[in-house]
Amino acid sequence: MKVALTGNPNSGKTTLFNAITGKIERVGNWAGVTIEKKEGKVKKSLNKGNTSITAVDLPGAYSMSPFTSEENVTSDFVKNENPDIIINIVDATNLSRSLFFATQLLELGIPVVVALNKSDLNKKKGIAINVEALSQRLGCSVVETISTDGNHNGLEELISTAIEIKGKRQKAPFDSSAVDMADKSAIEASDRKRFEFVKSIVSEVENRKVSSNRQTKQDAIDRVLAHKWFGIPIFAVVMWAVFSISQTHLGPLLADTLVGWIDGFYGWAEGLLGEGVSPVLSSILLDGIIGGVGAVIGFLPLIMVLFFLLALLEDCGYMARVAAVMDRFFKRVGLSGKSIIPIIIGTGCAIPGIMATRTIKNERQRRTTAMLTPFIPCGAKLPVIALFAGVFFNDAAWVGTTMYFVGIAFIILGALIVVRITGEKNAKSFFIMELPEYRFPSIKRATISMFSRAKAFIIKAGTIILLCNAVVQLMQTFNWQFQVVTEGAADASILASIASPFAILLIPLGFGVWQLAAAAITGFIAKENVVGTLAVVYSITNFINTEELALVEGASDVASVMGLSSVAALAYLMFNLFTPPCFAAIGAMNSEMENKKWLWSGIAFQFATGYVASFITYQIGTLLTTGAFGSGFLPGFIVVAVIVVYVAYLMRRGDKRATEKLALSI
Repeated sequence: MKVALTGNPNSGKTTLFNAITGKIERVGNWAGVTIEKKEGKVKKSLNKGNTSITAVDLPGAYSMSPFTSEENVTSDFVKNENPDIIINIVDATNLSRSLFFATQLLELGIPVVVALNKSDLNKKKGIAINVEALSQRLGCSVVETISTDGNHNGLEELISTAIEIKGKRQKAPFDSSAVDMADKSAIEASDRKRFEFVKSIVSEVENRKVSSNRQTKQDAIDRVLAHKWFGIPIFAVVMWAVFSISQTHLGPLLADTLVGWIDGFYGWAEGLLGEGVSPVLSSILLDGIIGGVGAVIGFLPLIMVLFFLLALLEDCGYMARVAAVMDRFFKRVGLSGKSIIPIIIGTGCAIPGIMATRTIKNERQRRTTAMLTPFIPCGAKLPVIALFAGVFFNDAAWVGTTMYFVGIAFIILGALIVVRITGEKNAKSFFIMELPEYRFPSIKRATISMFSRAKAFIIKAGTIILLCNAVVQLMQTFNWQFQVVTEGAADASILASIASPFAILLIPLGFGVWQLAAAAITGFIAKENVVGTLAVVYSITNFINTEELALVEGASDVASVMGLSSVAALAYLMFNLFTPPCFAAIGAMNSEMENKKWLWSGIAFQFATGYVASFITYQIGTLLTTGAFGSGFLPGFIVVAVIVVYVAYLMRRGDKRATEKLALSI
């Protein structure tokens, strides 16, 4: 038995899906969180009839006439995949908005059960709904549900009702079958009639206390947090607090314990191998695999604390206000207001962030957002930020906060450049988002979100990063004749010979040594590899507890081993954050852009942005701190000048094309 879960965005659809299946899919209080269908088996505890039930969570939709690609997924599935039952999740606090879509579903002939979700909030809002009258007017079963509490009230009744009506023919309370879908005016007239029909139902079944003249606490908070000028500084302070807690205080405190376990495991493995084991094998196992992976895993507590705090901000409704505040800025630079959603999602992982761009209807805006979303630091980049903040800047919270806002600045700057190059300055976009009510965030949901992301991080560390570090250790151990290189002749290794040509290009950026170049290269496989590779090439067991480092005694010694000044370290950090993302994210870009020219242009733009940003950071920073430019200034300046001139040329050509289009239209 196949059950389709449908509903408007922010109706609690995915939360209900998680509750009836036991899955841990991402939920959020904005459209675009669910962008493709997800399937799961309904839990046996809710399925008293022992029927095999597959629930399909579909993207949020406002209408069966799709406006965006994710709405198209919902429409196509319901019409073409023949689900046995449709469970339409309706927001009980906003009945008038939800019933338009419900009446369209009731016309398909498929049995429908309406889940009146968030019914627990109605008492707080002074809303009373006559469920029996609503069921009679719609001609289908209506079940009140609460999917957020531990008891999951109404869910067992919802599933049993769905089983009971399987195979029955659904009658439509509002028939629009005679409408000519090719006639736009006829469609609009039909929609008006449907709205009137929904309005008549709501007026009959809903009793709502209205206090339109009274400003609520929610309104008062929004006047501050969502203020068009104060909203951004407040967001900056909030992000600084998040990074201060996760990267400076609580995170490192928890990390010390984990690092102690890793060190203990390293010592146990070293003792287990004994002295009779081949030094090469010992080096690969201890330094390459355990040391390299351990260096990355050591940052796991910092990442978990950060994700926990971000989940709390999402759940309480604050991040939706950030989206509303940023909307006005994004529209001015040629992006869609919906562009902020992929960017916020991208803080967890760039891949779902890029995939979320399919909610943007305008093709140029969608491709531009997919290209720029990786500029926001994702979870994979957090170990790199944490490493350099801890080693070179004494765990300063401003480092991580600054990187996030630099990423936003690059997104805005990039959007301005792209809109000039494409010559589409006047493209309009519309962003409609219901701001959820502020609520006390769920510790349980935040914990589940934190552990699910930690699980993904550990899986990546145990597969991709482990394999990559093992290969890096092998390449560092042997030369091209597969002879073991001596400790003082590492420059003759395979790894050094491959990375050295790239290192030459990085001299103007302040880190032109093969070890740092190798770490940057492996970062394109997975950004966490930057930390793992640095641990391997410099033979550092871990970076977290600076009092227990192998080979070195403290953070300043780690800096000296790497051979970087604080300015060069900041430049290296920016290079790794703002050059192209991992290969998997590039694959997502390719899928969403659906155009090779856009893909390669986007990758080139990302490389250019990371290179120019690192060059300016290193050279200007060195000039301010030492009174002279850094090494490689002249060749680096030539490269940057060529990039800037070429981009300016493309922008002028785009302006000319836009002028010609305007003249032609006139």
